[in-house]
Amino acid sequence: MSSRTVIRGGLVVTASDEIHADVLVEDGRVAALAATGTPAAGAFTAEHVIDATGKYVIPGGVDGHTHMEMPFGGTYAADTFETGTRAAAWGGTTTIVDFAIQSVGHSLREGLDAWHAKAEGNCAVDYGFHMIVSDVNQETLKEMDLLVEEGVTSFKQFMAYPGVFYSDDGQILRAMQRAAGNGGLIMMHAENGIAIDVLVEQALARGETDPRFHGEVRKALLEAEATHRAIKLAQVAGAPLYVVHVSATEAVAELTRARDEGLNVFGETCPQYLFLSTDNLAEPDFEGAKYVCSTPLRPREHQAALWRGLRTNDLQVVSTDHCPFCFTGQKELGRGDFSKIPNGMPGVEHRMDLLHQAVVDGHISRRRWIEIACATPARMFGLYPKKGTIAPGADADIVVYDPHAEQVVSAETHHMNVDYSAYEGKRITGRVETVLSRGEPVVTEREYTGRKGHGVYTPRATCQYLN
Repeated sequence: MSSRTVIRGGLVVTASDEIHADVLVEDGRVAALAATGTPAAGAFTAEHVIDATGKYVIPGGVDGHTHMEMPFGGTYAADTFETGTRAAAWGGTTTIVDFAIQSVGHSLREGLDAWHAKAEGNCAVDYGFHMIVSDVNQETLKEMDLLVEEGVTSFKQFMAYPGVFYSDDGQILRAMQRAAGNGGLIMMHAENGIAIDVLVEQALARGETDPRFHGEVRKALLEAEATHRAIKLAQVAGAPLYVVHVSATEAVAELTRARDEGLNVFGETCPQYLFLSTDNLAEPDFEGAKYVCSTPLRPREHQAALWRGLRTNDLQVVSTDHCPFCFTGQKELGRGDFSKIPNGMPGVEHRMDLLHQAVVDGHISRRRWIEIACATPARMFGLYPKKGTIAPGADADIVVYDPHAEQVVSAETHHMNVDYSAYEGKRITGRVETVLSRGEPVVTEREYTGRKGHGVYTPRATCQYLN
């Protein structure tokens, strides 16, 4: 039984084009586009017609960095794959790439299987996996080859969190060498965790226990140093590098220099670094704990370098690093000791809206919005053109977006399973109205019409920016 939908009269915005066009969806894919009002568009017939007059028609967002149900610091991220992907859908994101975790002493396969078990049958939108590599050894390196072959084509390592996820330079180099051979992409949490631990110990000894000190000990220079070191190790290995959650001017400068030298080095930032700052970390009565994440929020003056990096393509992607912990009972674990506050913030629902606000504010263009939120993450992680664009043959992951609607972000109205909003009270122009995932309506005129289990696992090709 074929199912057809026509989306009429909207401005179709992709990373490359803006055109007033009608979109024909058939059997879960984009079948055709035709300029609105032309005979070709008039010939589109369907059981379902969506009127997008005065609205944007954009590709569903691709969030390449989420942590659903992630164990951390003696607790778990508050969003399950069910609640987290539902919230993603509400915010116009139709694909997430989450992180499966290898525990020390265990195989990559065990970690990947555990994450498949969490996600399967529970997701409202499509999903893929990266693999966190915590224990580099000969067996792990062989497993990397097998994972690439089956569509897990990126591997995250940590220069931070000694004793948990930390890899030393030798382990990083070995993994990078393996990735250079098998086509995988190494993703790096670039902070000098060994040095940070010294500063944490010293701060606590001085009685500096409030959340704001989380930001003060995780110094921008230690992010820049680790970014520089990761770039040089990747250069030695002949491997591409993707640096996650870039937050500091000095780290952007390292990426810019490497890209100017022609290296395959990529960078992502996140909405929290673009819109929030150490002012939030310093909020009184332990409220700052809501904003504890790593890399940390920086002083406001770092934001200009991040926006400039996004305009010049020295930063290519905005992901969320969505890893929510409730203020009550989870963030509170760090009262009296900032180092025990679970690291992470909610954001999967608001990335598309916040970046549209950046269009309204003049930081980026409309097409750049779609590029950094949809097309580039899809290409980076081997999902394009199935995801990230509106073109014949692409999955019909489509958002009808009202650029004029106004909303106020609040924990009262968001759909993430967390008891606060990092953007509480923020006024935003623009709002998701209707969301299709593979042609099925998940959000219909601001009502949730999706279901758990609709979202399917999506194997990925290798990074599409590499020769």
